[in-house]
Amino acid sequence: MIGRWRSASQTAAMLLLVITPILNYQGITFVQGWFQSLAVGRLWLVSPLEGLECILVSHSLYGPQIVGMLLPVLSASLLGTVFCSWICPVNTLQVWSDRLLSPWLRRRGEGWAVPRTLLWYVLAAELVLALVLGTPLFVFLSPPGLVGRELMMLVFFRTLAVEGLLLLVILGLNLITKRLFCRAFCPLRGLLALLGAKRRLIVARVEEAGPGGQHCDDVCPLGLAPSMGEGTSLHCWNCGRCVDACTDNGLKMVWRRADLQRHDPCLEKAPRVTQIGNMGGKR
Repeated sequence: MIGRWRSASQTAAMLLLVITPILNYQGITFVQGWFQSLAVGRLWLVSPLEGLECILVSHSLYGPQIVGMLLPVLSASLLGTVFCSWICPVNTLQVWSDRLLSPWLRRRGEGWAVPRTLLWYVLAAELVLALVLGTPLFVFLSPPGLVGRELMMLVFFRTLAVEGLLLLVILGLNLITKRLFCRAFCPLRGLLALLGAKRRLIVARVEEAGPGGQHCDDVCPLGLAPSMGEGTSLHCWNCGRCVDACTDNGLKMVWRRADLQRHDPCLEKAPRVTQIGNMGGKR
């Protein structure tokens, strides 16, 4: 069930990126931009990482930019990195390529194991490099932004920018190992994960549920073990695939603390939901 909503969200987000430059080319500008900086009427949404980079590089605060960052920051603080799993066009392209090439990907497994802490080092390095070079690097090389920019270039100029090769590299790596860029090299996901460290929405384990956690864990695109409590960790992006795959109903997507018991009438008779999490390395 969650998968259907997630697929609908991903498709709608991708359609927005496709339709926007077509409408702009026709002079209809109610919606402009892409997921780095998106204007809908008078509402301006700014990616937290791009906004932070601009602040650090310019050494100044721009009021409309700060306001534009508020909704994405609030969303991350409550829901975690749902942008990455439900909206990001790069992940959507990887999902679609997985489905298209599934017969050839059955033996892919988890592929390359990388330390989860690498994500934080990449985020720190990206911010430091932007400061040293004096330019907001992720504004120009953000893979989610590149998707929208390439579509705009295609509609307006009938060409593609060379930066789009980065997208091909990411998609190529995904054919070898699941979500390598998302797991270890996306600074935006790193920042959103930190903002959502105390998020309200989590994937929690129902203690009274039966065994079968391995099957639930196998579908996690990030290689986490939700059945062991890692659905509450910084690294979980709340895609809900494990919840749909867990046939014993051992995992639930719920709100933290006081709301845990109220998410499902079937839990009123006492099954407890754990919030334990492992924010360390692979199991």
